[in-house]
Amino acid sequence: MAKTRVLITVKTYPTLSAKYDELVCTAGFREDGTWIRIYPFPFRKKSYNEQYKKYDWIEIDLVKNDSDFRSESYRPFSHDSKVEIVGHINTDNNWAERKAICLRKVYCDLTELISEAKNKETCTSLAVFKPSEIVDFTAEPVDREWDKEKLARLNQLNLFETSKNGKFEVVQKLPYKFKFVFKDIRGVQSKMMIEDWEIGQLYWNCLSRHKGDEQKAIADVRKKYFDDFAKTKNLHFFLGTTQAHHYVSRNPFIIIGTFHPKIEIQGKLF
Repeated sequence: MAKTRVLITVKTYPTLSAKYDELVCTAGFREDGTWIRIYPFPFRKKSYNEQYKKYDWIEIDLVKNDSDFRSESYRPFSHDSKVEIVGHINTDNNWAERKAICLRKVYCDLTELISEAKNKETCTSLAVFKPSEIVDFTAEPVDREWDKEKLARLNQLNLFETSKNGKFEVVQKLPYKFKFVFKDIRGVQSKMMIEDWEIGQLYWNCLSRHKGDEQKAIADVRKKYFDDFAKTKNLHFFLGTTQAHHYVSRNPFIIIGTFHPKIEIQGKLF
């Protein structure tokens, strides 16, 4: 079977599934610039050599995920499908090579994008979006623990067992949902949650640095995403829908990643 080559641009924070245990939604671009989603994928159970980073080129056997109506959704051919990391795109020349692939099609009108998502002919479920204004960044408290019944079921099924290291430890659940408040080109304001792996890891790192002080950790996350990304970078969002809410939610999109090169001053001579 021919392998699919994908530039990884999205890794979401792990979630629990009663069927598949801990999963990460991965997405990125094929060489022709079209989006592709890889789900389900047990990322943290893969070997170190298979745990790709963002902007790695990977090759993997993929097939269409027939249980997902979204056209971009694929899954590994088998649970044991190997991931080969075959390259990486760095940030040289202010992300020039990344821009050439990731910014081929950029939405600025959220109403237009949602309309394409609801249209069963287009059914757009992954997109690059450029907000016209970032209004705020929030952290809202949520349940601090994974669903106990789901954890118990997964433990009964031994889905967390590993062959060499004993018990597989599920990732910690984030106690906050981080969200951007922003406006689109029409001035329509939205609040959208961020499911990116990086924001979760940043929170845990900040919490450790501040010896468990959650408010200081949140302040550091806000400083990175609002004071840095939103105010000093050319910020774009990678947006994606969830299968369950694609057709039923007024706005089915969430932020699954950010794209944030430096702002370039046009026409600068020196």
